[in-house]
Amino acid sequence: MKYRRLTKEQLEELHPEFINFLATQSITAEEWAKIKEERPETAEEELDVFSDLIWEGVLAKVEYLENISARQMHLFYMTDKEMKLIAIKILNPDIDLTTKTGFNWFKKHFMTDMVDIMTATKVYSADKNKDKFELIEKGGVITRGELYRWFDEILREE
Repeated sequence: MKYRRLTKEQLEELHPEFINFLATQSITAEEWAKIKEERPETAEEELDVFSDLIWEGVLAKVEYLENISARQMHLFYMTDKEMKLIAIKILNPDIDLTTKTGFNWFKKHFMTDMVDIMTATKVYSADKNKDKFELIEKGGVITRGELYRWFDEILREE
C-alpha cells in the first residue's frame, strides 16, 4: 500500500465509487460478500488498492496545503515542479493562532517584530504525490489557498 487505507467514514462516503471499482473488476455484490467472508485478506487488499486509487486522484489535484498550530503557520503552494512555503512563527508565547482571539491578534501584528515570516522552495522528490501525502499526514489540510495567496501578495509588495 502506497498511502494509507481510507477511514471507515471515508469508505462509507465513497461507497458508490467503491461499487464502481469492484464492477471494473467484474465483482458483483454477492461475490464481494463471499470474498469478505471466505478470503478476508483479499478483501483487505481490495480496500487498500481502492484507497490508493482515491488518494492518487485527490493528491493529483492538491494545490494548497495549510498546517496551522498554536504559534506557527505553514502555507504551501504545490506547483508542477516544486513546493513553495510561507512559514510564519509567532514570537509572543501568549498567542494561539488556532483561536479566534489569537488569529485576530495576528492580523493586527503580522508586520511587527513579534512575527517571523520566511519563505522557501523545495523541488519534489521522484514522487510528487507522496510528498504531498506526507505533508497531509503531518497535519496539513487541503485548502483553496486564500491565506497563501494573501501573504504571497503582501511579500511581493515588500
